Amino acid sequence: MPAEHILLIDDEPRYLDIIEFNLKSEGYRVTCAATGEDALALFERHNYDLVVLDLMLPGIDGFEVCRRIREVSMVPIILLTARGAEEDKVRGFRLGADDYVTKPFSAGELIARVQAALRRWQFAEGRPQALEVGDLRIDNGSKQVTLRGEVIRLSPTEYRLLFCLAASPGVLLTRDELLEKVWGSAYRGEDGILRVALWRLRHKLESDPASPRYIVTRPGMGYMLAPQD
Repeated sequence: MPAEHILLIDDEPRYLDIIEFNLKSEGYRVTCAATGEDALALFERHNYDLVVLDLMLPGIDGFEVCRRIREVSMVPIILLTARGAEEDKVRGFRLGADDYVTKPFSAGELIARVQAALRRWQFAEGRPQALEVGDLRIDNGSKQVTLRGEVIRLSPTEYRLLFCLAASPGVLLTRDELLEKVWGSAYRGEDGILRVALWRLRHKLESDPASPRYIVTRPGMGYMLAPQD
């Protein structure tokens, strides 16, 4: 049985109870919070393996909670909300969320998303211990990325995307190939998720994101990590 510890944040008691019950039924440890303030206080005091976060919270909303967590941690974050607008999804992903589930949802769907997010973060087992492309170094043991010796903080999804590109520098990967490798086959065709993740990566790696040196786009074809001299 999995022993991962999940922080669940939702101000609706019925959702909180149902989600907590189903996660615990799968063997996960669950800590609940009903406000953004309580969630951030818990996050400061304890270590969690994954965060399930509702956007519509009283006081500090889910977007701000996501932003603050991502400033200090690479823990996977799944956003949970009744909103279905594309702009909310994009905003969530730009703040560093790893997935997005819209209410109402089935327990099976949420459990599958939780399991997939945890697998994505643990995917590096069995991969090379380190990858180096020019002055970019990816340490697979610590999951730490450095650029010219400076640590670059990435979300789990950003890390996995960069690792997939860096594993084959100079090799063009199509959008669907990257979506399947990083998110899974259910995400084929979800180009918006990929574009936002690449946008975040470029803003962290590139001195000029508009003229990228590392992550190169081939219009209509795909993306690659360019070899460095």
